[in-house]
This record gives sequence, structure tokens and C-alpha cells, in this order.
Amino acid sequence: MSERATGSIYDLGYRRYEGLRLGRREATLSLYVHGLRAAFGLGRRTRSKMFPMGLGLVAALPAIGYLMAAAFIDIDISDAIRAEDYFSSVFFFPPAALMLFLAAVAPELLGRDQRYATLPLYFSRALSRREYALARYAAMATALLALTLGPQALLFLGNALVVDSFGGYFKDEWRQVGPIIGSSILISLFFAAIGMLISAQSPRRAFATVGVIAPFIFLPIISGILVNTLDNFIGRLGVFLNPFFVIDGFTYWFFDAAPDFGDGHPLIQADFAGGWYFFFALVVTALGVALLLRHYGRRSL
Repeated sequence: MSERATGSIYDLGYRRYEGLRLGRREATLSLYVHGLRAAFGLGRRTRSKMFPMGLGLVAALPAIGYLMAAAFIDIDISDAIRAEDYFSSVFFFPPAALMLFLAAVAPELLGRDQRYATLPLYFSRALSRREYALARYAAMATALLALTLGPQALLFLGNALVVDSFGGYFKDEWRQVGPIIGSSILISLFFAAIGMLISAQSPRRAFATVGVIAPFIFLPIISGILVNTLDNFIGRLGVFLNPFFVIDGFTYWFFDAAPDFGDGHPLIQADFAGGWYFFFALVVTALGVALLLRHYGRRSL
């Protein structure tokens, strides 16, 4: 009869963790901070930082250019860039920078977790599927807010520096602060809802990037055709297909200002009150977030 197999037990020094165990709230906050850092390439190679930060610089170009001009040239305050015009179709760079930033960052936040199968690791802990989606969406919206609110704050400061009395400008124009913050937040939430919902559909970065850019390219074309060819209510509704016109509409409504467009502009032809654009943006944002939560709630891992 052979001898029974025996083994040895070694004390490797493993000890039970007795420290503070953080819960779902801390896990969600950590994922949000991680997503916000990833949006700007923080903690990664320099090449990863160049594109998002470069787009942030492009978004701020009108404000930076105005500040530089104000430093060397005597500019009348009546010639200042109006805050309500900053992200409208009056300027090309800021809206285009927002679109490209969204197309670059949204697939990065969601696609990487799908490609490298880290979602099961997240969901095996305290973090729920709903909290994961909300944390990623909040990170995307906050990153966009840096591009929308930052240049507006810089422009407001630049306008204050142009006039003789810095304090007097703040006293006269403090009412602009609310619309600047409100419109910047809604633009960020609106764009983030669109980009994150599309990016969640594919783990491949190239496909997700093209998918995010596509509605900002083709929907304005369809919108222009409807508004310019159909002289009826259906044609007027086509203006809501253009995301850039939507942010134009509610931004001017926030500032209680009239857009300085010609009569042939689709926004003028549609002739909808600004509140309709505000309501439409809220509905699209809420619907996009709800579909994003539903996608991750039903997703098989």
C-alpha cells in the first residue's frame, strides 16, 4: 500500500482586511473622477493629452483672440463678442470643437471597458450597472462643460477688461452670469446624451467615432432641406433635426436676446419661440440618458 500524500502549510503572512470598506457612492465617485481624467488624457502619455486639450484650445479661440486684441487695440464695448453668440452658428470653431471632442472622448470612456472586458469586474463589486452609466455620462458632461463654460467665463472677463471700470461692468452685466452658466450646462448635457448613447452601441472606437459625428453632419443637411423646401409646419419642424440650431434656439432664449441672422436663416424661417428649443433639448437629453441606462441594464456581459 502506498503512503498517503501529504502537504505542507506555509504561513505567507496573509491577513484579513480590517480597514474601512467604501460603498457604492465612493465607487461611483471614483469611476466619475477616472472618466474625467481620461477625457483629457491625464495620467497617460503626452500624445493622449494633445487632441482633447487642443480641441479645448480651439473652442476658446474666439475668446482668446478677443482678449489679445483688447490688450493691444482700443476696442469699443459695442464691438464685443456677445455671450449668446459664442456657440451659435455665428462662430464655426466652438461648435465644431465640441462635436470633435465628443466624438473623441465618448468612445474612449465606454469602448475601452467593452473591448478589454472590464465591465464584469466593475459589476462584480458594489457598483451597479445604472451607477456605471451615470458616472460615465456625468464625466462626459463635465468634460464638455469645461469647453463650454471656460471660454464664456474668459469672454466675460475680457469684456470687463475692455471698459474703464472693471467693477462697474460686473455691476451692470451680472445678469449675464446666470444665462452663461445655464446655457453652458444644457449644451454639455445635451451633447453628452447624444454622444454617449451612440458610443455605447459599439466597442470599436472607429465605428463609435463615426457614429457620433454622423448625426452632426447629416442631420443639419436634412434639416436644411426640410426647412427650405417644405413651406408648411412639417418643414418648420425640420429645424429641430439640427443639433446646432437647437442650441442656438435655447441659448438666445436663456439670454432673452434675438439672433442676428438674416431673414433666410432656417432659425428665422422656422419662427419657433426659444422655449420650444429648451423643451426639445431637455426631452432629448432625458431620453438619451434613459436609453443609455436601459442599454447597460439589459446588456449581456
